[in-house]
Amino acid sequence: MDWLVGSNVLVALAVCAAAALSTVLGSLFVIFSKEPSPRLLAFGLAFAGGAMVYVSLVEIFWKAETSFASLHDPKSAYIYATLSFFAGALLLILLDRSIPNPHGAISSSNGDEAHIKRVGLLAAFAITAHNLPEGLATFLATLENPVVGIPLAAAIAIHNIPEGVSIAIPVYYATGSKKKALLATCLSALAEPVGALIGYAILAPFLTPNVFAIVFGMIAGAMVFLALDELLPTAKRYSKGHETVYGIVTGMAALAVSLILFK
Repeated sequence: MDWLVGSNVLVALAVCAAAALSTVLGSLFVIFSKEPSPRLLAFGLAFAGGAMVYVSLVEIFWKAETSFASLHDPKSAYIYATLSFFAGALLLILLDRSIPNPHGAISSSNGDEAHIKRVGLLAAFAITAHNLPEGLATFLATLENPVVGIPLAAAIAIHNIPEGVSIAIPVYYATGSKKKALLATCLSALAEPVGALIGYAILAPFLTPNVFAIVFGMIAGAMVFLALDELLPTAKRYSKGHETVYGIVTGMAALAVSLILFK
């Protein structure tokens, strides 16, 4: 464990942890809001869904394609990234099939709570999986060159805010507990420094551009599937007007602005 005491390692880990904490910041917007309403739930879920679709298709898929392109010709890189994308969607489909679907009991309050819990579980799964390679990427970039790593961490921190919202809202509505909503986002946030430590201690020699590309492609597919299959339909169910489309556009705009600012 001597590698933990290096000053550069500690700085890189601190930068990674700081970026991860913004996931918790997203949950605080939910926790300290006034008494929640179905329209707020609809907007929040749609915001998270729009943000997840945008960042997956514009940023994460692009990272996968770029990583493949460093080893393959452009057409092959796009094909491999696309295959990874749909592999990620298939992975979430298999997870979706393995979790009992409460849609048949939606007419009861317990059914609603079970459905929202399920949405929260799937959101937490996809976002936590997303955070593992992001944490490792931030950590390694900062370790190699803080001038590159710190702006990357800032961009990821902005991205993590709506991710915290997307986890906290369904957990809060399903349980009525602000503590559980906060705990859920804290556990997801921990995935970034944990991913960094695991990668640096064990996996770094095996993390080739191809492996990174496959991971990012699968994450993009999983997040898009989650948004389209769970977050957005659930948002529409609880909306009273145009909250869903407003949330989608606002979530996409928030991610677009963060990418513009930190590119």
